[in-house]
Amino acid sequence: MLLAREVHDPGIGFVTMTRVQLTPDLQQARVYYTALGDETVRRSTARALERAVPFLRRRIGSRLRLKRVPELRFVYDESIAGQDRIEQLLNEIRAADEPTSGAASRMEDDDDQS
Repeated sequence: MLLAREVHDPGIGFVTMTRVQLTPDLQQARVYYTALGDETVRRSTARALERAVPFLRRRIGSRLRLKRVPELRFVYDESIAGQDRIEQLLNEIRAADEPTSGAASRMEDDDDQS
């Protein structure tokens, strides 16, 4: 969403828009996003995005030819955080298995040399 670059609010940190869901009548848009940082940063970003809604709607209205500009609702995309957590757990499992598999391969090497 290139419009987000035009918002000059210090409360908006590094935000990534992940997807947008429009209702069939184009009256409402759910904009899913992620933001780097902890819970405090997420709350600050959510407030800043809500403050930017009127500006963003005006900009969208000037670029699109619609009778009505959709109402924007920003929703934090929890699915990305879930994917990151799963990846972190898989990396921990791999790291825990490495010393075990390394010791097993060394034992096999010792058996081959005997």
